[in-house]
Amino acid sequence: MPPPRTRDARDHRDHRRAPSEEEAPEKWDWSCPETRRLLEDAFFRGEDPIRQGSEECQRFWAFFERLQRFRSLKASRQEEADPGHPTHSIPALADLPRAYDPRYRINLSVLGPDTRGSRELGRCLPPERASEFRRALLHYLDFSQKQAFARLAKLQRERAALPIAQYEKRILRTLKEHQVVVVAGDTGCGKSTQVPQYLLAAGFSHVACTQPRRIACISLAKRVGFESLSQYGSKVGYQIRFESTRSAATKIVFLTVGLLLRQIQREPSLPQYEVLIVDEVHERHLHNDFLLGVLRRLLPQRPDLKVILMSATINISLFSSYFGNAPVVQVPGRLFPITVVYQPQEAEPTTSKSEKLDPRPFLRVLQAIDNKYPPEERGDLLVFLSGMAEISAVLEAAQTYASHTQRWVVLPLHSALSVADQDKVFDVAPPGVRKCILSTNIAETSVTIDGIRFVVDSGKVKEMSYDPQAKLQRLQEFWISQASAEQRKGRAGRTGPGVCFRLYAESDYDAFAPYPVPEIRRVALDALVLQMKSMSVGNPRTFPFIEPPPPASLETAILYLQDQGALDSSESLTPIGSLLAQLPVDVVIGKMLILGSVFSLAEPMLTVAAALSVQSPFTRSAQSSLECAAARRPLESDQGDPLTLFNIFNAWVQVKSERSRNSRKWCRRRGIEEHRLYEMANLRRQFKELLEDHGLLAEAQLVAPGDSYSRLQQRRERRALHQLKRQHEEGAGRRRKVLRLQEDLGDCSSEEDCAGRAADDNVDIQDVKFKLRHNLEQLQAAASAAQDLSREQMALLKLVLGRGLYPQLAVPDALNSGRKDSDQVFHTQAKQGTVLHPTCVFANNPEVLHTQERETAGGEGKQGDKDKMNSSHQLLAFVSLLETNKPYLVNCVRIPALQSLLLFSRSLDTNGDCSRLVADGWLELQLADSESAVRLLTASLRLRAHWESALDRQLAHQARRQHLEEEEGEEAPPISRKEVAALSRELLQFMASKVPYSLRRLTGLETQNLYVGPQTVTAAPSLPGLFGSSTLSPHPIKGGYAVTDFLTYNCLTSDVDLYSDCLRSFWTCPHCDLHLPLTPLERIAHESSCPQAPQEGTAGGEEVAPEPVQKASALQRPYHCEACQKDFLFTPTEVLRHRKQHV
Repeated sequence: MPPPRTRDARDHRDHRRAPSEEEAPEKWDWSCPETRRLLEDAFFRGEDPIRQGSEECQRFWAFFERLQRFRSLKASRQEEADPGHPTHSIPALADLPRAYDPRYRINLSVLGPDTRGSRELGRCLPPERASEFRRALLHYLDFSQKQAFARLAKLQRERAALPIAQYEKRILRTLKEHQVVVVAGDTGCGKSTQVPQYLLAAGFSHVACTQPRRIACISLAKRVGFESLSQYGSKVGYQIRFESTRSAATKIVFLTVGLLLRQIQREPSLPQYEVLIVDEVHERHLHNDFLLGVLRRLLPQRPDLKVILMSATINISLFSSYFGNAPVVQVPGRLFPITVVYQPQEAEPTTSKSEKLDPRPFLRVLQAIDNKYPPEERGDLLVFLSGMAEISAVLEAAQTYASHTQRWVVLPLHSALSVADQDKVFDVAPPGVRKCILSTNIAETSVTIDGIRFVVDSGKVKEMSYDPQAKLQRLQEFWISQASAEQRKGRAGRTGPGVCFRLYAESDYDAFAPYPVPEIRRVALDALVLQMKSMSVGNPRTFPFIEPPPPASLETAILYLQDQGALDSSESLTPIGSLLAQLPVDVVIGKMLILGSVFSLAEPMLTVAAALSVQSPFTRSAQSSLECAAARRPLESDQGDPLTLFNIFNAWVQVKSERSRNSRKWCRRRGIEEHRLYEMANLRRQFKELLEDHGLLAEAQLVAPGDSYSRLQQRRERRALHQLKRQHEEGAGRRRKVLRLQEDLGDCSSEEDCAGRAADDNVDIQDVKFKLRHNLEQLQAAASAAQDLSREQMALLKLVLGRGLYPQLAVPDALNSGRKDSDQVFHTQAKQGTVLHPTCVFANNPEVLHTQERETAGGEGKQGDKDKMNSSHQLLAFVSLLETNKPYLVNCVRIPALQSLLLFSRSLDTNGDCSRLVADGWLELQLADSESAVRLLTASLRLRAHWESALDRQLAHQARRQHLEEEEGEEAPPISRKEVAALSRELLQFMASKVPYSLRRLTGLETQNLYVGPQTVTAAPSLPGLFGSSTLSPHPIKGGYAVTDFLTYNCLTSDVDLYSDCLRSFWTCPHCDLHLPLTPLERIAHESSCPQAPQEGTAGGEEVAPEPVQKASALQRPYHCEACQKDFLFTPTEVLRHRKQHV
């Protein structure tokens, strides 16, 4: 007979049934794995309060064991107190049970298993035991519910005790009366967590709260969701890059400023929001300042939109006046008394940039805390350091001290750490042990760590600044501002009286600047200007910033975007610029993606672009570990860092696809941080979707597994992954872990340590998210195809890389062959004496950069000659130029010098016979013979024109296609595959050409006397032009003749020109047999207009090599004869000779 299905019948059965003596609880083995499996299958299913295999399930069994022990102990005590005494019960009244049982106070019931599960359970377990288990489950749920209510009551008391709670009505009333409100609160007042909840309680259902950092979005969303009793990811969610818990039911969303600006770019009026909360405006981040300007323009168009600016009590009047004297609600902080101790350090006699930070002052603070405060008094230490190198120096010394005292757990905290390692700072130290957290300024405002009692302020911060003259990013260490010092001090007084140790003098503090320098005044603005152009907010020079950037930075950014082809001469967006503005990457990397899609190299270029868009995946210890270097060597490419990262990602994907291999261990052995590879995969997917949306990449067809069993297996796997992800999210934040004394981060000292640490984390949540977010089969197919790239495809990939990175080029120093590996020197156009970054593949293998020396040594060239003639000169194209203690070239790839400069240069200048070329005014190319020079220059002009035409046609086609999707019409045809193949073939032939030449960097004096200068010309010749149908025009500055917008012919000075004004050479036309003394320009003009010359062949056909030309004079100028009404190219001597003919 099946068990009762109704709650009343089931409760009546459980209350009526009593266990017999022979079935006493202590005689039944509840720890049997088979019994537990049956019970879990019956009671812990997907729709039940507890799910099988979850942390909640483990907690229940721990509770169940304690309950069994308690019952046994209680039964034994009753037997001892009154043995053999019969139990008297009162008569039953109104169907009430005869004896009182505490379970009657439980106001809930548990549905039992279904009929099939009951029969299986009944065969293996007596009904009395099933009822006993159900009663235990009821007690556990009741216990958990009471715990939750106790936590809720405590939470409400804590919320009511926050200083901002007294200002709730005032904030809402002020917001009702004004469109913009400034809420200024000191540390600990609760503005970031409480103001969104006040809005939710007041009836606002579309609230966005911006945060400057992703980690703050996640932590605040979890905290507000917990306090507002909303299910994770429903009412309250977060939305950051690659990750979102937002749903249709979300009323409060925490998101980054950059993501909100992207939403404004798509929908300028932001109709999806009622209230915008801009938090941490006092930090003056670049995007925050720009957002304030956008909102100031938006508010008149959206009178129903409310804006709340939340700031620390720093320069409040600036934000209030910017929004028309907006009202300010100032909330006092909740800080306990903080004792400030100044401990100025003795100045070192000589310190260099490369010297490590001295950790002894920090260790003295740890010793002072150990000596003065007993370990029973809780209170952790937060140390503010300027950067990762300083954290590493103190971390090593502090861990050594902690291993001796056994009283500290030392943890680093910076943005380069994985999320799991960052979360460790929120865990609890063991009893009698304190946490020592070594942090950058990320802990000033974005991250709040409970339990901090002591703060050490080094007084330093590292900030990135941009040098527009040298075109490099400079990471410099500065003294902090007084406002930042107060923020750091406030971290010590959030939970009780604290102490702040300042490792500088009080006079130093008085000399600090009041506020930090806004980011907009110290960083490159090209990405911001591009975004402003895309959002159509007007001229960046007149945009109403809260504090305008330096005019020079804006002009540099506009010129840079014009050089990259994103802006035209009128500073309007080009087709490629419009697409670049929608890609969330640097301009040069966006160019690579677009160019790669044209040449059918989208898949490999997606990986390369993603790899170059994240921080370096190599760990700090990997640089010094010989074992890691040896394991990584098969993946290194002698072509450069982008292709090395390309190989690493593809190899990692292959490891991921093999279930038997551990990708985390694979990365650790090679000194690679796996979470950087996860970021690459996420970026790769985002780039792919953007290219698909714009029609630059065909959408991948998802091929389902062939048979039904495979499809069923795939669905089961995804269902299991979703369950693991849900369990992780639901369990996150419930219980903080207890740290170990020797907490290890990053690399493990041994495989046993790694295995033990992996055992602690049963679920690799990053791996779960990776498998849910990505199609592993498609990634594996792309990785396998990458291994099969042909030599031609790899050369084309390098060509696209070079064009994307141009003009970021570096030329090797002439004396590099005699230097050590670490002393290789390179020069850029604006910065001399740069070196390779330690993670660069060429830093340990510079021999591949010296091919020209080897070729010259084996040829006929003279050894030791400064300007060596060979065909293997190389340039380094680099992603970024970063200066820390040295100016470093970061992420380099080597490219052939002559061919790359002919194809990419924005400025090409020649002499009379084109044997001397100057690219961009700083690199001189001297070719052995003018025939090769003219042939290569002719081919490069034609290829550049074809390449630009193909790119413009492709982008214009996609733009018209998107426009025609809204309006019906005919779609313009894109560039055909045949044309792309022909262009690719010609480019590869051009890149493979072998022509001897010399390469050198011009000196400053040479660049000052490089051009002949403007000349007085009576009229410009109307000739077909050089190498095509261009019209020549005298260059007004350089002299010579402008052939195209980048090529100027015959404008370079030469010593030969002073004596060769009459050097013309006789030349016979191969088509019409004309025999005349002509200059190269006149000869080319005749060739292009000769009526008997053959027509140009099809694309990819063989070209007729022009005849050799002789040296010509740069003194030749257009001359218009009034007597014969003709135009000539004459030197001054020839003008006099011609005039004599008319006398």
